[in-house]
Amino acid sequence: MDAALPPNALAARRVLLIVSGGIAAYKAPDVVRRLRDAGAEVQVVMTPAAGAFITPLTLQAVSGREVRAELFDPAAEAAMGHIELARWADVILIAPATADFLARLRLGMANDLASAVCLASEAPILAAPAMNQQMWKHPATQDNLAALAARGVRFAGPGAGSQACGEVGPGRMLEATEICAATAALFERDLLSGVRVLLTAGPTREPIDPVRYISNHSSGKMGYAIATALREAGAIVTLVSGPTILPPPAGVTLVNVETARDMHEAVMARLPTDIFVATAAVADYRIDNAASNKIKRSDSALELKLVPNPDILKCVAASAAPPFTVGFAAETNDVERHARDKLERKAIDMVAANLVGGAGLGFNADDNELMVIWRDGSRLLPRAAKTRLARTLVDVIAERYAARAAR
Repeated sequence: MDAALPPNALAARRVLLIVSGGIAAYKAPDVVRRLRDAGAEVQVVMTPAAGAFITPLTLQAVSGREVRAELFDPAAEAAMGHIELARWADVILIAPATADFLARLRLGMANDLASAVCLASEAPILAAPAMNQQMWKHPATQDNLAALAARGVRFAGPGAGSQACGEVGPGRMLEATEICAATAALFERDLLSGVRVLLTAGPTREPIDPVRYISNHSSGKMGYAIATALREAGAIVTLVSGPTILPPPAGVTLVNVETARDMHEAVMARLPTDIFVATAAVADYRIDNAASNKIKRSDSALELKLVPNPDILKCVAASAAPPFTVGFAAETNDVERHARDKLERKAIDMVAANLVGGAGLGFNADDNELMVIWRDGSRLLPRAAKTRLARTLVDVIAERYAARAAR
């Protein structure tokens, strides 16, 4: 049975797939393939018994990552592979989850890499049971399942039908599409269901002449990640983007622009909205009277007169029906002071500030950290992959948006 995946639910999610030792391990490569097709990153961990049913080479080929199996791995970070993997995972998926593995999970054992990762991680755990129907029905197994469920472990299946042992009944592992849909469902949220969000992202380009322009280092990665996270939270998202090389986020209305004035026009034309998030690195200035033909090189100095561009964030906050407005502040020093000044000066609801300018900071990096500030509070969002950070930021936006609506 095919099961539809929610849009974006697994995009850039980190799925740690534990394959335990049961005949249903033959389905694991298809699970990996389906997860990757949905945009997830997949790291496979095999129990020692799993190797009797499927080879690590097969799972490595479909996952694109080296399969992990050793608890004591000198090549792992500080030789603590279970901690490294536990921190990496957004979700731990156990497929197949044998009766033995579920029993050891219930007891909190950590005598192999797979069980140690489960014990060391705060990520949600989803288990797809697979076992003989009598083993499934046994009171010990049912007791283990109840104890695990009480701790928050989720279950997908099992299904019922004919089994490899020749018996018929419950205990069949679900098909790969059903397991992937159950994994995606863990991330479905309705924090902003039906809320209209207008978002800007990327740089702008201000022409000097037809072949040259002034711009900045913004890649658009943070803004695009936020657009995806907003869509996951149920929002109706319109993304006004400057030039980037990023693929359009699924389920998001994309409006491409180039200059700051283009972006200003596109944003103002799409008001009113419920929430406005200004992640774009908009050029503060443009060239006055850009040349209509290419400026030829000469030995003389070239002077460019710069004039201010429209302040998009300030214009939105001052509009007739101002939305809940979130600005971004990319600073090279005194991050919190500059962010609070921006909050007051532009009369906006929230600022997400970060440090830029150094190696691996802000622009073009795959991770970031944010200081989120509002008038009577703040929250530090620790350094994380931008995809993860975006989801945490959207949680804060939803919380503060709801608080303003309640006033």
